[in-house]
Amino acid sequence: MAKLKLPQARSAFPLNYIVTFLGFLDTHMLIPIIALYAYTIGADVGMTGLIVGLYSIANTPANILFGRLVDRVGYKKPLIIGLLGDALAMFCYAICQLPFHLALVRLLHGVTGGVVGPATMSVTAEHADSAQKGRAMGFYGMSLGAATLVGYGLSGVMASRLGYEFIFYFGSVMLLLGVLLAIMMPEVKAPATAVKTSLSQDLKKIGGLFRRRGLVTSYCSIFALYFAFGGVVTLLPLYVKGLGMEAFHVGMLLATFAIIFTLLQFPSGAIADRVGRRIPITSGLCICIVSLVVMPALGTFALLAVIMGVYGAAYALLFPSISALIVDHSTPEERGRATGVFHSLLTAGVAIGAPVMGCVAQLAGIELGLALCSCVAALALVIAWVDLGRINPGQNLPGG
Repeated sequence: MAKLKLPQARSAFPLNYIVTFLGFLDTHMLIPIIALYAYTIGADVGMTGLIVGLYSIANTPANILFGRLVDRVGYKKPLIIGLLGDALAMFCYAICQLPFHLALVRLLHGVTGGVVGPATMSVTAEHADSAQKGRAMGFYGMSLGAATLVGYGLSGVMASRLGYEFIFYFGSVMLLLGVLLAIMMPEVKAPATAVKTSLSQDLKKIGGLFRRRGLVTSYCSIFALYFAFGGVVTLLPLYVKGLGMEAFHVGMLLATFAIIFTLLQFPSGAIADRVGRRIPITSGLCICIVSLVVMPALGTFALLAVIMGVYGAAYALLFPSISALIVDHSTPEERGRATGVFHSLLTAGVAIGAPVMGCVAQLAGIELGLALCSCVAALALVIAWVDLGRINPGQNLPGG
């Protein structure tokens, strides 16, 4: 996609950050309540688990496929269509009568949600100043973090006071607002150099992204981060319950994580622009590993809140840098694919991490299960240290 002129770029950024917030708000509003809602319309435990997981099952490949579409036609039209699809899905949640209906809606929501991530991240990647890519991705990460924080907080209050249907209608309205803002964004067409290729050729190109220096670190790190997070959101509530605390304390701990993650995004992006990507990424992964190992050794709410804050800081330190690597090591013609893979691995990390670490905890115990969430992050640290060590300072050319 061709670069925007500076005044247009400045107008695109604030709109994009708001659209990003609104485009991810619905997903995070559903996370705390979707299992309970499935149960209220007759789903058993097995069906509830399937319903919860169907979003990720559909969303993971959708991110890659729609990233390809962004490369072909630009970001604006796919973004509008994706937001409209999400709004329709949120409305349909409210009219589900059977578990089967809810399963179909989860599939629809997962597919349409696969457009929003590649499109919004492509806007940030394409139009950031070359010297401020980390800062731009920091703001992007703030939008995601704010959506997580607000979504978790609002859903619980709305569900208890206004009912599940209100959450679905509210989310649908917010997405329609996102559509209006997306329509106001400047139109940017795909680059003239973009060549239409077959799906098999595109899959080969996507496979090439996984072997490219810089992108290897970005992809491994985002998967490791959210694999670990899937384990944490599965096991932390059980660990906290074992300490005699309640769901309120779990919510507060996750809120602490989200607040720190959101607030530190921009400073972390500025650090990445100043010192490069390697130091923030390796430092963030180290802090993440230490946090996960220490977490199950703590027995009070205050200490757990501190370690969740440190855990959030690790994510904040990492996210702008691993996002900026996408810009550093992909061309404009493949930016949609590159960001699509990034978001698909984010989704897949949670989808795989939650059940895998749940099984580990069932065999080894909750405390050891929490600590072992750090293993994938440790592997990502080794990969990042080796991969980024092979890139010369200032080297941004794909495959260089």
